Amino acid sequence: MEQILTLAASNLISPIILSFVLGVVAALARSDLSVPEAVAKGMSIYLLFAIGFKGGVSVADYGVDGRLALSLLAGIALSFVLPIVAFGLLRLMSGLDRLDAAAVAAHYGSISIVTFVAGTSMLEGAGLEAEGYMVAVAAAMEAPAILSALWLISRGGDGRRMDSDLMREIMFNGSIVLLVGAFLIGCATGQEGLDKIDSFIVAPFQGVLCLFLLDMGLVAGRGLRQGGGVLKPGILLFGVVMPLIGACFGLAAGVGLGLSTGGVMLMMALSASASYIAVPAAMRVALPEANPSIYLTLSLGVTFPFNLTLGLPLYLAIAAAVTRG
Repeated sequence: MEQILTLAASNLISPIILSFVLGVVAALARSDLSVPEAVAKGMSIYLLFAIGFKGGVSVADYGVDGRLALSLLAGIALSFVLPIVAFGLLRLMSGLDRLDAAAVAAHYGSISIVTFVAGTSMLEGAGLEAEGYMVAVAAAMEAPAILSALWLISRGGDGRRMDSDLMREIMFNGSIVLLVGAFLIGCATGQEGLDKIDSFIVAPFQGVLCLFLLDMGLVAGRGLRQGGGVLKPGILLFGVVMPLIGACFGLAAGVGLGLSTGGVMLMMALSASASYIAVPAAMRVALPEANPSIYLTLSLGVTFPFNLTLGLPLYLAIAAAVTRG
């Protein structure tokens, strides 16, 4: 417990977390502080490219083996299963109707790439490394949860089917394309390619991440301010309980695969996170009647801050205890 508290305290006073807190406080105080949309989009493109590229370089150095394939399969399986767990928990804790519960559940089977990036940053600060192919696992976990949500809806008698627009939204979502594309470029060019753009990929990363999380804090704070009326106590509690359940699934998968401490921690972080980019975009197409004030505010305003401040240190401490025990 002491180790977890120490990690949490260290994480809470890091520039990354404090930047996020600044954004939340500014939004709740109704400050006119804002990050231009074009700048925010540019930062997200940079972060996705950087993390994907570095992951690809790591795989190029590590090589492709059976563990990589099994990790990808485990990630896909988790992304299919976790929404079903989340759906049942939501119906029990919140009383949400099937439509809204399925829309929320989809977010908790997909992943938050920023939580993943923050997790890799924490590992670097702790002097730990994770398997480079974890970025590929992250990309693989983006889409299957959406299919689970549609299956949950269909079981209630809804006639929704996958159509071409939705398939395109899922398979060619910008974040997935960029993450996978940068990963493949990193794989192809290896360490030599990284050396050529090291000053762009490595040095500015932490600073850009701070500014990006400032913007995420502003978005989360506005969501809490505007959507607080629809988030009943049971829904709010779900936003904290479900990440812990997801982390347990990720822990079991990571240990079963024989991943390193860093790999287990990132598998837990991926399983505990909730999407607020890819899935909301797909939900607008697949379930337009679902209430975005619920699923967006819950994933970005509750689960994301919880993971960033308390969840990640907890997952790292547990991963370290299990893999070194």
